[in-house]
Amino acid sequence: MESKKLLIHCCCGPCATSSIERLLNMGYTPTLFFGNSNIYPQEENQLRYSELLKVACHYNLPVIREKYNHIKWLKKIKGLESEKENGKRCDLCFEYNLQEAFEEAKKRDIEYFTTTLTVSPHKNSLRIFKIGSDHREFVPIDFKKNGGFQRSTQLSKELNLYRQTYCGCEFSLRDSSKKE
Repeated sequence: MESKKLLIHCCCGPCATSSIERLLNMGYTPTLFFGNSNIYPQEENQLRYSELLKVACHYNLPVIREKYNHIKWLKKIKGLESEKENGKRCDLCFEYNLQEAFEEAKKRDIEYFTTTLTVSPHKNSLRIFKIGSDHREFVPIDFKKNGGFQRSTQLSKELNLYRQTYCGCEFSLRDSSKKE
């Protein structure tokens, strides 16, 4: 079977681990993509990118990094800042990141794309699939299935990866701080 090129939007290193394993087992040749202008503050964005580089090195895979543009992301979600985590703001954030991934895949002549977001037990994969379905090139894979999240936790420990405590934006940070 010939390997198929695929660009995978990666939110962080830990989520990328088991997702990459699954893609490789499915016969894909992944290129990792890190945009994530939603991640706040910028130092957190850089930390998550650094952890993704460890994962890329482990699997010997290329990484593409989009320029950080938090202002552009804030414009996308304007008016939804007070939404709770998993609300409408998150849908727009998913749409933003998937659109960036789609555009990067197209620019690089990579036929398919997907996202690691579905490995999280805190993310509704069907919502992400619905947003991704705007693009016929989107491959809907629920990476949390078949023990994917547990495997990502195991691999993160083995690779000594930093695991964040909030989704990424300042609003999810605000909401996670209220839970403490």
